[in-house]
Amino acid sequence: QVQLEESGGGLVQPGESLRLSCVSSGSRFRFDAMAWYRQTPGNERELVGSIVTPTNINYADSVKGRFTISRDSVRNTVYLQMNDLKPEDTAVYYCNANGYYGRRPYTYWGQGTQVTVSS
Repeated sequence: QVQLEESGGGLVQPGESLRLSCVSSGSRFRFDAMAWYRQTPGNERELVGSIVTPTNINYADSVKGRFTISRDSVRNTVYLQMNDLKPEDTAVYYCNANGYYGRRPYTYWGQGTQVTVSS
């Protein structure tokens, strides 16, 4: 059974940084893509950043230039370096892994880690 576990969330002040990590277990294969999403109460989960390879990365416009996603494909782990955090970045951040086993799609989610940006 594939499991994803996030860590690194917490309470920080505006302008500070955090680094989120997501460790996976139970997969015998390299995930096609990994991503970070975030969600605030009453809102849909939104994509923060996704990575397939170091040259195939996408970010939400709201985090471009401040957040950096990276992955260790051998260990099926993904990271999110968040700099210059703003109060509007406050959310629960979820790790995601997705792709295809042959023609069958898969997606896995972590339980989430809370990030709070407040003075």
